[in-house]
Amino acid sequence: MTKAFGFAATDASAPLAPFSFDRREPREKDVDIDILFCGVCHSDLHTARGEWGNTLYPSVPGHEIVGRVSRVGSGVSKFKVDDLVGVGCMVDSCRHCASCKEGLEQYCESGFTGTYNGHLFGGTENTYGGYSDRIVVDESFVLKIPAGLDPAAAAPLLCAGITTYSPMRRWRVSPGQNVGVVGLGGLGHMAIQIAKAMGAHVTLFTTSPGKLDDAKKLGAERVVISKDAEAMAKEFATFDFIINTVAAPHDLDPYLNALKRDGVMCLVGAPASPHPAPGVFNLILKRRQLVGSLIGGVDETQEMLDFCAKYGIATQIEMIPMQKINEAYERMLKSDVKYRFVIDMKSLKDSR
Repeated sequence: MTKAFGFAATDASAPLAPFSFDRREPREKDVDIDILFCGVCHSDLHTARGEWGNTLYPSVPGHEIVGRVSRVGSGVSKFKVDDLVGVGCMVDSCRHCASCKEGLEQYCESGFTGTYNGHLFGGTENTYGGYSDRIVVDESFVLKIPAGLDPAAAAPLLCAGITTYSPMRRWRVSPGQNVGVVGLGGLGHMAIQIAKAMGAHVTLFTTSPGKLDDAKKLGAERVVISKDAEAMAKEFATFDFIINTVAAPHDLDPYLNALKRDGVMCLVGAPASPHPAPGVFNLILKRRQLVGSLIGGVDETQEMLDFCAKYGIATQIEMIPMQKINEAYERMLKSDVKYRFVIDMKSLKDSR
């Protein structure tokens, strides 16, 4: 075992604070990574504060990790020392179930191993995430950061990017389609850019009139104020696909009503409590689909990174030192960030 240092929550009410812990020595297929940047996801806050009821304390959050390879195991073939790499939401899965064999490790039938707050397969060790100086990961769950991506801005792609890319790829968003994006936050600002790059006509649904200019700059052609019932009614049967990124309970029916026959609305936001149940007739009268999607598999995540590099897609970030993480959580709750916090891990040295 070797020492690592980061920030952790020790219980649901405690602020994140400096924490020393052990990482395993690299095994045959392991990659040891010096972490440069880690994105801050709303899931980090939910987990640190025990809002999903499954937190293993102490908890070191962080699953949007970019760093440089410092060591590799003797059997590693995909990476070498000094490569710029990423680690997303998973660090292992069973690798033999039907989902894993199809490259859908996020739906592993035994449950994938989370980058943090997860037990390693074959043991009871709690995984610790990217709010730390280093991490050791099997090469099968490590990603190459393409040369065209800024390393800091690439970090949130490993969650926000793949969470929005995967469902649009799965439900075949294509040129000329009308795509709606509900919410302009960390996920929504990625969804607009990705849908635009796929050739869709993009409309943002938002409760905030002040987000019109940002939406247009990101690639949206139209903005609809979702709390305006008359404006929403005018969108009846307009959309081929809607991706709903909002992580708070809300009425889904106005968006279902906006779908064409056979249209799809995909939920990717994860509220702490359920949405109100939608009306059945909004689904059955036009054979609409209400679906969900969870991140993406390893190969698809690499595909997403390459796609973003090709089309010049990047997250808009605000860089923070590690010591500002508790403040960042409070600001995130107020939507006071455009559009993703990223931690500069050089700052960790000031807390040792």
